[in-house]
Amino acid sequence: MGSKKLKVLLIEDDAIEVMKLKRAIKKLEMQHDLIEAKNGEEALAILKDENVVPDIIFLDLNMPRINGIEFLKILKEDEVLRYLPTIILTTSSNRKDVLECYKHGVAGYILKPLKYDDYVQKIERTLNYWSQNELIKA
Repeated sequence: MGSKKLKVLLIEDDAIEVMKLKRAIKKLEMQHDLIEAKNGEEALAILKDENVVPDIIFLDLNMPRINGIEFLKILKEDEVLRYLPTIILTTSSNRKDVLECYKHGVAGYILKPLKYDDYVQKIERTLNYWSQNELIKA
């Protein structure tokens, strides 16, 4: 199939959502590496390590300390990190949030569906798509 193994940074403060993504990746038998951060501050600390730079980021919007949009603004100001494809993975269907995220250069905006099988399908499509892309390692 020609897809590559991705290093995925998940920025999510809800432990249940973290478990759900891990479970989905395992169910799909995908071999991607998952790096976890509980908030934007922790994610920025992780991103300072050049050996840990992910291929893509899944970002929740509603988090303590630095919320998703604030994190996105910081990320896009960085000369190296701005090229990381960042996909919003959230429950917020607020049009203002969607517009603000795209204004700051997100690669995608995914609403977390209520049904687990729908969630797994969205994760599968997203990871398959990004594992086919030519990604820039700045």
